[in-house]
Amino acid sequence: MPPTSAFNGRRRVPTPLNEPVRSYAAGTPERASLKTTLAAMAGECIDIPLVIGGRSIMTADTAAAVMPHDHAHVLGRYARASADDVRAALTAAHDAHREWSSWPFEDRAAVFLKAAELLTTSWRDRVNAATMLGQSKTAFQAEIDSACETIDFWRFNVQFAQDLLDEQPISDKGMWNQVEYRALEGFVYAVTPFNFTSIAANLPTAPALMGNTVVWKPAASAMFSAHQVMALLQAAGLPPGVINMVAGDPLTISRELLSHPDLAGVHFTGSTTVFNDLWKTIGASMPSYRSYPRIVGETGGKDFIVAHASADVAALATAIVRGGFEFQGQKCSAASRVYVPRSLWPDVKDRVVAMIDGIAMGDIRDFRNFMGAVIDRRAFDRIQGYIDHARAHATIVAGGQCDASTGFFVRPTLVETGDPADRLMREEIFGPLVTAHAYDDDRWRDLLVLVDRTSPYALTGAIFAQDRRAVVEAASALRHAAGNFYINDKPTGAVVGQQPFGGARASGTNDKAGSRLNLVRWVSARTVKETFNPPRSYEYPFMSES
Repeated sequence: MPPTSAFNGRRRVPTPLNEPVRSYAAGTPERASLKTTLAAMAGECIDIPLVIGGRSIMTADTAAAVMPHDHAHVLGRYARASADDVRAALTAAHDAHREWSSWPFEDRAAVFLKAAELLTTSWRDRVNAATMLGQSKTAFQAEIDSACETIDFWRFNVQFAQDLLDEQPISDKGMWNQVEYRALEGFVYAVTPFNFTSIAANLPTAPALMGNTVVWKPAASAMFSAHQVMALLQAAGLPPGVINMVAGDPLTISRELLSHPDLAGVHFTGSTTVFNDLWKTIGASMPSYRSYPRIVGETGGKDFIVAHASADVAALATAIVRGGFEFQGQKCSAASRVYVPRSLWPDVKDRVVAMIDGIAMGDIRDFRNFMGAVIDRRAFDRIQGYIDHARAHATIVAGGQCDASTGFFVRPTLVETGDPADRLMREEIFGPLVTAHAYDDDRWRDLLVLVDRTSPYALTGAIFAQDRRAVVEAASALRHAAGNFYINDKPTGAVVGQQPFGGARASGTNDKAGSRLNLVRWVSARTVKETFNPPRSYEYPFMSES
C-alpha cells in the first residue's frame, strides 16, 4: 500500500527566495574551500555508474570523462547502457510510478527542498567543482548555474506546483467541483545538454515533482557533474526508480524509449535537429502509444543584440563581451549576432576589441581566467570551421586563434560583416564568435524587420537604446523574435522566478522552465463533480401541462 501523510493540517511549502551568488573573491573562505575541493576531485579518477531502480551499475562498456581545458586528464569513466539496461530502467520507472504518484504532494516536494538545502550547504563545492572541471566553467559561471540556478529550480518549482494545485473551479449550490492534478500515465524521457548543470537537474526533477517517474539521459560530455546531481538527489531521499540515469549511445537509448507504449512525455534541451528527429519519431509512432506524449523542448538560438543610435556605448560593448563570450559562448542564450548603427560602430568596436585583448583564458582552476575551453573536439572543429569561413567572407576584427594541443581553446572572436544574410548571422555556432553588422542610422525600422526575418530561431534578444520610442518600436517589431527579451542588458542570465526561460520558432516549445507553465505540462487534470442531493426523476418542470 502506498504511504499516506501523517499530517492532517493544510501544509504550505516554504516561500522561495533566489539563492545569493557567492563572489569567490580573493581572501574569501568560499574561494579557499572551492579550491581545495577542485584539487581533490581533479586528483581522482572515479567510476560513474548508471543508476537504475536506485542501484549503481557499472558496465563493461565505458567511456572517459575528461577536462575540456586539459583533455588528457581523465576525471572518470562512465558506464554506457545497453538496450537491456534501458529496458531495466523502464521497468524501474514503471514499478516506482504507482507509489510515487500517490504520495502527497508535500512529501514529494520535501525531497527536492532537502536537495536544495544540501546543495546550498554541504554539496555546493562538490557540484560546482564537478561542473568547473568537467565542463570548463569558471567559478562564477559554475556558481550561477550548478549552485544558484539549481537551488532556485528546486525551491521555486515547489512553490509553482503548490500554486497550480491551489487552482480549483467554482462550485454551485448542492455540488462540489474539484480538479485533481494527476501524474501522466507512463514515464517521462528527460534529455539534458552539457552546458548547464541546472538544466540537467531541472529536466528530470520537474516532472518527478508532479508525480511522474523518469528515465534521464545526460549529455556524454557532462557525465561528471550529472553523477554528482544524481548522488545528491539520492542523498535527499529520492526513492529508487523515480529518476533512472542512463548514458551511452543516444540512438540505442532513444530507440528503446521512444518505441515504448508507456512514453508519456519528453523533456528536452539540445539541438534543434535532434529535437526535430525526436518529434518525427514520436509522430510516426502515435498508434503505439497509450496516450499522446507531452513534448517539451528548448533547442537552439541565434541570439541578437540590436543597438539604436541612442544606445549607451559602454553598456553595449560590455553586453557584447559578457553576453557573447562568457562560458565560451556555449549558452543557448549567448549573443551571436549584433547590429550597430554606423555612427556608433567605430567606438563600439574599439571598446570590444580592447576588452577581448584583455581576456585571459585557460585552466579554470586559475581564477584569473575569464574563459575556459569549449566542450570537446567536435565543438572545436565546428567553431574553427566558422572562423575559417569568416576569414574568407568577412573581417575578423579580434581573436580567431584556435589551439587544441592541450585543451580545446578558441579565443573570443569578433567578426564584422557587410552581409546581414551571411551564415554567420543566421546559423547557430555555439562558441565564442560574435558577428557584427553596421547599418545606416536612418534604416532603423528596416533593420528591425531584417533582425526578425534573418534567423529561424527565437530564443533571446536584446535592445540597447536610451530613446524610449526606439525601445517601444523594437519591442513591437521583435515581439515574436525572442521568448526572453532584454532592454539595455545582455541576452543571457535568466533567473528562476524572475525571467522564466524559453523561446519559440526553431528554439522550442516555449514552455518556460522556471515557471508554472512548465509544470502544467507534467500533469493530466481530472475534473471531479460531486452532487450532494442528486435528482430522483428524469422529468423537468417545463414538461408539465399547467
